[in-house]
Amino acid sequence: MTQTAKNQRSLTGKVVSDKMEKTVTVLVERQVMHPVIGKVVRRTKKYHAHNEGNEAKAGDTVVIVECRPISKTKSWKVAKLVERARPE
Repeated sequence: MTQTAKNQRSLTGKVVSDKMEKTVTVLVERQVMHPVIGKVVRRTKKYHAHNEGNEAKAGDTVVIVECRPISKTKSWKVAKLVERARPE
């Protein structure tokens, strides 16, 4: 019997580190309304994501999806590369 993934969470973020083998650090930014001030503020969080082919490099924009725990800190994997970083 096979199981299908239902309602996998996905996030879009920027790769800030690719120094690990088969792992990237992705910075995800979201905007929330401050409960007291009423102003929109930015909240950021870093996720470790599995990068099987080492195709994502620092500066790239990627989509990550939730998966089974791969290690203590990795429960996300890179689903697709949205935009490559511009070489400078």
